[in-house]
Amino acid sequence: MSPATFTAMCSANASSPRRWDGTPARTPRSRSLHIAPDSPTRLVRSAQPGRCPDCGNRVHWHPHTDADGRPVGLHPQELPATAVPAVSRWHVSSGIAHPAHDGTPWCRIPHTALCPARSAPAALTPQLTALRRHLALHTRRLINNGTLTTRATPRAPQATEFCRPARPIAQLLSVRYLASHPIDAIQCVAQTRQRHRCTRPVLDDQAPPGTWTLAPTTHLRRHPSSLLVDRMAVYDLTHVPYTEQLRWRHQHCSSHATSSAADLALTDWEPFDPRLHHQHIHPRLPGGTRTQHHGT
Repeated sequence: MSPATFTAMCSANASSPRRWDGTPARTPRSRSLHIAPDSPTRLVRSAQPGRCPDCGNRVHWHPHTDADGRPVGLHPQELPATAVPAVSRWHVSSGIAHPAHDGTPWCRIPHTALCPARSAPAALTPQLTALRRHLALHTRRLINNGTLTTRATPRAPQATEFCRPARPIAQLLSVRYLASHPIDAIQCVAQTRQRHRCTRPVLDDQAPPGTWTLAPTTHLRRHPSSLLVDRMAVYDLTHVPYTEQLRWRHQHCSSHATSSAADLALTDWEPFDPRLHHQHIHPRLPGGTRTQHHGT
């Protein structure tokens, strides 16, 4: 059989594209990301990208092995281990950040060690000094463009300082949580179809609202008597339906309450501990009155 006849037979009988040597050319089938049913988080990424609120530079947030459950912000790029002091070396394994070196020539470093809005650490290598200077120039560029607004100097306490708690305490599902933002500024963490974070707030005027109330607080030990308070302002959601409490706990807006969309950010809830968060306890209701308020 001549080579030309063999080639013609292969071409006529081939049901799929083939390479020049006759082997089948299979195109890898694209696979979409899925969320495991038993996963404790709905995040589809190993790191949550964000920006430092103080300097505006990029930060990657990773869950870490600390018991408080709060993510740690790491510089996005890996750095040579020789350029980073041993106490500042981190590594990431399976999406989890570990405060130690894994023995490789590269490591990660916390953003706080490089943040130009913070005081420079005592021991900075020349490489880290140059990187910190580069981040400072980027911060200055953001300020000049109006993209980044520096934080204002705290004002003296006034009679209306509790009108809108910056980190309110909420009670839902029989647990008290400390929020990272005011009640009406808590943002949905779900991912939109454009693969951006949803910009809608969790508080919805069409959904059953919570109520501000004065609830008994736990006795604060190991603190001066001036910090002991019997009652504190709590945004109570225990009277709303169970599904609404779950929506608040998952930090979803009403549109994403029953959606299967993945989460693009970690929830901001932190289990409330009166010994650790005593500075966020307010003995008065928002507005200084004893009436209940909705989302103020």
